[in-house]
Amino acid sequence: MDAENTLIMTLESGPVTIKLRPDLAPGHVERIKELAREGFYDGVVFHRVIPGFMAQGGDPTGTGSGGSSKPNLTAEFSKEPHIRGVCSMARTNQPNTANSQFFICFDDAKFLDGQYTVWGEVTEGMDLVDGLPKGEPPRAPGKIVSMKVAADA
Repeated sequence: MDAENTLIMTLESGPVTIKLRPDLAPGHVERIKELAREGFYDGVVFHRVIPGFMAQGGDPTGTGSGGSSKPNLTAEFSKEPHIRGVCSMARTNQPNTANSQFFICFDDAKFLDGQYTVWGEVTEGMDLVDGLPKGEPPRAPGKIVSMKVAADA
């Protein structure tokens, strides 16, 4: 395990391990690590959880329209497929608008390939992601208790 490129996202139900992919999206990986190290994601909810599709979080307002105070990122699209466990950045309909929101795929979502930036993949704890409360937004959304770079834990 490369501790500098591994995230431990602790949900209320337990830890989820995410392997970061700087080979695909170095700028996005750097942002995710920077925000995690600042404690930005701690306490943030998954505001959009669609069964068979994905769980989206990373908005401090919990509404789906917020982000960090940092500038938006330039897209780093790749051929990496959006399949179960893949972590990718959310954005508006403009390509270079990813900021802090991300989503984790529950299932194959290959129609997103080449249009959203893949930055990681869940290697352990996907069953905990599966267990997040569903809804847009969920009535009682699941939250990230903490998100840390493994090297810092």
